[in-house]
Amino acid sequence: MYIIQTANLDLYYGTVQALKKVNLKVKKNSVTALIGPSGCGKSTFLRTLNRMNDLIDSVKIEGEVLFEDKDVYSDYDVIDLRKRIGMVFQAPNPFPMSIYNNVAYGPRIHGVKNKGKLDEIVEKSLKGAAIWDEVKDRLNRNALGLSGGQQQRLCIARTLAVEPDVLLMDEPTSALDPISTLKIEELMDILKKKYTIIIVTHNMQQAGRISDYTAFFLNGEVVEDGKTENIFYKPKDKRTEDYITGRFG
Repeated sequence: MYIIQTANLDLYYGTVQALKKVNLKVKKNSVTALIGPSGCGKSTFLRTLNRMNDLIDSVKIEGEVLFEDKDVYSDYDVIDLRKRIGMVFQAPNPFPMSIYNNVAYGPRIHGVKNKGKLDEIVEKSLKGAAIWDEVKDRLNRNALGLSGGQQQRLCIARTLAVEPDVLLMDEPTSALDPISTLKIEELMDILKKKYTIIIVTHNMQQAGRISDYTAFFLNGEVVEDGKTENIFYKPKDKRTEDYITGRFG
């Protein structure tokens, strides 16, 4: 079953076209990697899925972005959409408050006031992000005191706390050391049982390790997409092969 589909998606920043006729389908409970050189439209595409591009004045979007067969631009309230399609950014961005309050922030905004319920959500989310054991004795300490890898897993917990269906990850390990990167990669393998994950990565090895499906972007277009093993080992397009083997990009 496809949870997200785009049809003839074009996006312009003013007069500059950043996405060109992007047609992509994302399967539920899978990890889809978006690969391609810098400036090819990967992150721009990711941000159309939960309307983060709405925050940029000059953006114009044409075509369709469907989430569970409904148009994200006409059939969803943007706050509800971003609750269901959460986002984890490149650099860890915890709020300057306690670990507990970081995770409880979203549920509180969505009306959860009961302390017992919030405690339950915080514990469940931190466990879901594989960081509970590291922070359970210091939940009231400032989140900015955590290491970079722990901060990123806290940001994942914060996203999980509002019970999304989809996790968008924009190069979530590019600022992290190899050990923290491995922890996030292992976490993604666990999370895809419950969530659909779409990740932008420049790391070919990472895409090969963690993703079920891969889409190769170039100059705002999807050159090729499909099962990761096919894209990496049996690409149909010469440009895909050249990129994956390091001949350009």
